[in-house]
Amino acid sequence: MLALLADVDHVTEVSEAPNGLRALEQINEHGFDVVLLDIRMPGMDGLEVARHILKLETPPTVIFTTAYEQHALEAFDLNAIGYLVKPVKKTRLVHLLNTAQQLTATQVQEIQPEQERYISARIGSDLQLVPLTEVYYFRADQKYVLAVHKNGQLLLEDTLKSLEDRFSDNFLRIHRNALVALNAIQSLHKQADGKVQVMLHGVAEPLEISRRHLPQVRQLIKARCS
Repeated sequence: MLALLADVDHVTEVSEAPNGLRALEQINEHGFDVVLLDIRMPGMDGLEVARHILKLETPPTVIFTTAYEQHALEAFDLNAIGYLVKPVKKTRLVHLLNTAQQLTATQVQEIQPEQERYISARIGSDLQLVPLTEVYYFRADQKYVLAVHKNGQLLLEDTLKSLEDRFSDNFLRIHRNALVALNAIQSLHKQADGKVQVMLHGVAEPLEISRRHLPQVRQLIKARCS
């Protein structure tokens, strides 16, 4: 791919990344105009990278590359998103470099990575990433969602429902305004007023469990302990 790009007249700067996480770091640092993303990459696939890219103040145009055309056909609205099937032909590459459009929020929401490993938010002009395994809980806070994690907090523009849909294998709703990491659940405590709270590993403050969600939480904890 580098050799093909070097032979395209209007391409002035080219960089390469070995994986999705490093690609995001370079995009955030250098502000490229166009990014070619391989769908299959170690650590973070190209579809997840695309989700994070959209949160940048000036997101680059994205062109996906894949060795599996059927995958591309199923994943994208091909009228709106550019893709290249390997082996890449120069004529197709040049055409997409000239015509590809920026991803929209709607298109990215329709893209389903095989496994999302990070959450992200824009802090000033930078993109901050947090591994999903380090998140203790998500809590809705007015129009934002607060993600409390191992090293602090992050304000997300995602809705709690969106996070629940995407991370249902790892997070459990305990209240209309809160999701907790299953692996962080330590114990349940019943208060004098009858309300039940959950204690999480690494978190000082307990979180209230609503009556509606309490049976599911108890059932899950019982199943995990058996």
